[in-house]
Amino acid sequence: MRILHTVELYYPSVGGAQEVVRQLSEHMAAAGHDVTVATSRLPGRETDTVNGVRIVEFDISGNAVRGYRGDDVDRYKEFLVGSDFDVIMNYAAQQWATDLFFEVIDSVRARKVLVPCGFSALYAPSYGEYFARMPELLEKYDATVYLAERYRDIDFAREHGVSNLHIIPNAADEREFGSLLSNDERARIRAKYGISGKLVLTIGTHTGSKGHRKSMLAFLLAPFVRGTLLIVGDEGSCRKSCEWQAAMANRLGRLLGKKVLLLDIDREDTVRLLEAADVFLFLSTIEASPLVLFEAAAASTPFVASRAGNSEEIARWTQGGVTVRSPATSYGYVRPSVTLAALKLARLLLDPISRKRLGERGRRAWAKQFTWDQAAKRYLELYEGPTKPLA
Repeated sequence: MRILHTVELYYPSVGGAQEVVRQLSEHMAAAGHDVTVATSRLPGRETDTVNGVRIVEFDISGNAVRGYRGDDVDRYKEFLVGSDFDVIMNYAAQQWATDLFFEVIDSVRARKVLVPCGFSALYAPSYGEYFARMPELLEKYDATVYLAERYRDIDFAREHGVSNLHIIPNAADEREFGSLLSNDERARIRAKYGISGKLVLTIGTHTGSKGHRKSMLAFLLAPFVRGTLLIVGDEGSCRKSCEWQAAMANRLGRLLGKKVLLLDIDREDTVRLLEAADVFLFLSTIEASPLVLFEAAAASTPFVASRAGNSEEIARWTQGGVTVRSPATSYGYVRPSVTLAALKLARLLLDPISRKRLGERGRRAWAKQFTWDQAAKRYLELYEGPTKPLA
């Protein structure tokens, strides 16, 4: 098959949407399909083919509500209409690569698949007209794919009688997590970064919504716990404030035997630290379907998470972690309870038997159902022709 995936950002850019599309594209290419990704132009991209996937860049940014910027808006629409792909999959609404596709959808001959990826702006007043048109647009696709059994995007589709719904959960890479670290390797990666005592890890770009501040508070409040909270994330809007908060946390932490570290490190060491951690802590305030929870399960590391996105479902699917009460705000963000997170974190850190049980359950569930190889095959079944939608 000739497959086109469209996404706002793609490798070497780092993020959830980028990773999902990269994994699906590379697995499909490895299976013998001709895969192209249409995405934003990036100055750091050095080649137009990565791991068998062709990348076509466009100088575009923005979306239908904020407006479009760049010189390639018309070229992109012509590319879509004039292409001879068998399948076009748009990943995530509310960004230019999907919103411009809406404008030409009736002229595109290929089989059409949309992964809405959460509808994060569903409750924003400025997007009222955008979502008023959405039910009609969803019906124009041959299939729409949702990452959760219950979340705002699939609930919206059901409420409006959309008939082409399919659920395909996210996953973690069997190539990265195929074998776990030995005890000696765990000790070496901890020593490399000066980790002492228990290791609590959180991963997320400094966007302001990944719960870094709440994670620091929960870690400091966790009773009878000594060790290190390691926050791994690249640059972003809250990096400076996180550095200040970490410095304050470390002043208090010296009295409690606790340390907070902020690191921006490569993917290989991030995976190794995830496997070496005692608990993965993730108190994000908004998500669609967080990949890091699947990765924690794959790493056999139990997690404590907010209920952002479908984290509660992931905990149920994998049996690899627990969630904390997280009331929703008017815009669909959540406010995870720091006190409950601290108590659940302490309970796990002080109970090696529970940690081992959760870690083993999570890894078994991941290997059975949540690898990217399995996810790519499910998408390919949709791409290849009509399948029975959800009832």
